[in-house]
Amino acid sequence: MKAQLFVVAGCFALSLLGCNKTEKQPELNLTLSKEQLFDKVKGSWAGKTIGCTYGGPTEFRYVGTMIQDYIPIPWSKGEVKKWYDTAPGLYDDVYVDLTFVDVIDKYGSDAPADSFAMAFLRAGYPLDHANQIARYNLLNGLMPPACGHWKNNPHADCIDFQIEADFAGIMTPGMPNKAADICDRTGHIMSYGDGWYGGVFVAAMYSLAYVSNDINFIVGEALKTIPQESEFYKCISDVIDWHKQYPNDWKQTWFEIEKKWGEEISCPDGIQVPFDIEAKMNSAYVALGLLYGEGDFFKTMDISTRAGQDSDCNPSTAAGILGTMLGYSNIPTCWTEALDPVVDTPFSHTTISLNKAYELSMKHALAEIEKNGGKTDGEMVTIAYQKPEPVRLEVSFEGLYLLSKETLNKSITAFDSLHYNGTALVLKGWLQGTAPEDYVAEVEIYLNDKLVDTSKMPKFFDHRKREIYFNYDLPKGDYTVKCKWINPVKGADIWMTDAILYTDQKVVHELPCQ
Repeated sequence: MKAQLFVVAGCFALSLLGCNKTEKQPELNLTLSKEQLFDKVKGSWAGKTIGCTYGGPTEFRYVGTMIQDYIPIPWSKGEVKKWYDTAPGLYDDVYVDLTFVDVIDKYGSDAPADSFAMAFLRAGYPLDHANQIARYNLLNGLMPPACGHWKNNPHADCIDFQIEADFAGIMTPGMPNKAADICDRTGHIMSYGDGWYGGVFVAAMYSLAYVSNDINFIVGEALKTIPQESEFYKCISDVIDWHKQYPNDWKQTWFEIEKKWGEEISCPDGIQVPFDIEAKMNSAYVALGLLYGEGDFFKTMDISTRAGQDSDCNPSTAAGILGTMLGYSNIPTCWTEALDPVVDTPFSHTTISLNKAYELSMKHALAEIEKNGGKTDGEMVTIAYQKPEPVRLEVSFEGLYLLSKETLNKSITAFDSLHYNGTALVLKGWLQGTAPEDYVAEVEIYLNDKLVDTSKMPKFFDHRKREIYFNYDLPKGDYTVKCKWINPVKGADIWMTDAILYTDQKVVHELPCQ
């Protein structure tokens, strides 16, 4: 179903966008009734929840490959209730967002980063990747933006903030720069560089979806919030260009994305394997679904799912953005009826249900409209549109090149040492066995026989690092790495899996027998 065009003052819209005599600019709808505004707010959260549910059964089951058309993805009107009851952790896309919504409701949209960070820390939900390291850093006294910086978080470029930034766009209709400001204070809790840009881009698309029903405009204008020098910008720009080149073949564009952007060098879990949880790659799949979905709710959601990788989060984002553009009333009933049994049920680890999220975001959107130059007049709302401006340039893992990935697969008690020449390293591994619940393993890390860190590894996974040790800031040189488990207990073991080694220049391996 395609939304109907809104009628607005075309000259005013064009003046905001900058006149272009050769290319007609789409009109912007800057005046809405409160009923229309609420319909879009409702469509955003509903679309996000439906998309997450639709992709749920496929999440990371298809890595480095698309989900072929002949593979069915199940759906019924009981699908959302089923996930609520049996696997509520699926909705991490929603409940972390709602933590930030709650902070804004208590302290306003100008709340400092520390307020968001402490609410995030206190929340009891399980976390992973960038979020998990951010929680570990916060528990150990490292506050934002340091807790999300790539030198302190190997997962800084991961998807985490991309799936948690929706709230910032939902509450800032037609104000992508205000959305980016909110993202600055929330996204740097767990992300930096491309990881942060994923959230800024998503929030901008939500914001613009209130005032335009041209999905190409929404994607293209939202990208203007990202610095052109960044790899993130280049990746999404490529997707836009490939869509123009192959307008009827999303799979060809998918192949082009894989060929040019599929290599992962940051997230330790994605090095030299098909798994890719990096923000720019998964944002590319969101853009893929939106562009090729052509305003159709199912088609948009289905393409973002079938692109693979984080294939519950990507359709959740795409469907949320499109739900904002269309409005709840224009999402087909066969999808929205699945929400009916849970609309008053709080999401896991929150006190906020869908109905409450609709109410809070409507309240926040009206407040931001008035606060940022717009106005409300009875039942009508006028938005002061913000032409997107790029945020500052941030580059994660700058100057690092993958040297090698060394397979260890041994107990830490059997690990003697590792020798290499380079500038950075990551030691992967985990605590396993039958240690007491309150046990915290402590591992000393030595470089060239000098103690450089003591890594704390609680048995409770949510409170520990994902990696035993990492250091991205070493002077280039020869290193001998040793580990000492200083408080072993009976029944427990620390299993070391891989060592990921980096250097400061691209490695070119000589071919054998040449």
